Amino acid sequence: MIKIAPSILAADFSKLGQQIEFIDACGADMIHCDVMDGMFVPNYSFGHSMVKMFREHTEKPLDVHLMIEKPERYIDEFVAAGADYITVHFEATPHVHRVLNYIRSKGVKSGVVYNPGTPIDSLKHLIDSVDMVLLMSVNPGFGGQKFIPSVLEKVKQAREIIGNRDVLLEVDGGVTKENAAALKAAGANVLVAGSSVFSASDPKKAIEEIRNA
Repeated sequence: MIKIAPSILAADFSKLGQQIEFIDACGADMIHCDVMDGMFVPNYSFGHSMVKMFREHTEKPLDVHLMIEKPERYIDEFVAAGADYITVHFEATPHVHRVLNYIRSKGVKSGVVYNPGTPIDSLKHLIDSVDMVLLMSVNPGFGGQKFIPSVLEKVKQAREIIGNRDVLLEVDGGVTKENAAALKAAGANVLVAGSSVFSASDPKKAIEEIRNA
């Protein structure tokens, strides 16, 4: 079953609560929350107080993607805010194994994220500490970017490492109905869709087209 996780980054920030309720009703399986600090990535979005507000508007899992330096500083705040998944970048902390296990110790599912230019060989040493692997198919920091085709090979590599473990394989960046089939064939089972859903004339139809591509 393919899960669709619309990214709030592409929503109308003047009415986020309504947007979350709307996208929930349109069939979203998860709500993807892109947290950016203006340091790890060249943009700033929102923090744990906004994630807490999101929690009040949906019962769907909150997939909190921390694009921040030294994410270990804020894990407790995002746990308290109601995150169901917390994913941290391999590139953002020197102690990613420790951070992943700490997230799990708080009763939240953990995930590791790899940027497009980062090899994923280290996943072999982290796989037993994660519930999700997130592969960026754009360079993080901005919405609306074009998909980087070379990431398809990384999806296949990650699927081989995951094997039959109960670990989600998520792809984030430039996902559309045109590339969704290839991503699924490569092994992805969670697709983050931002602009392709929120900018669609019919977001519900857009979600189903990506899911069924």
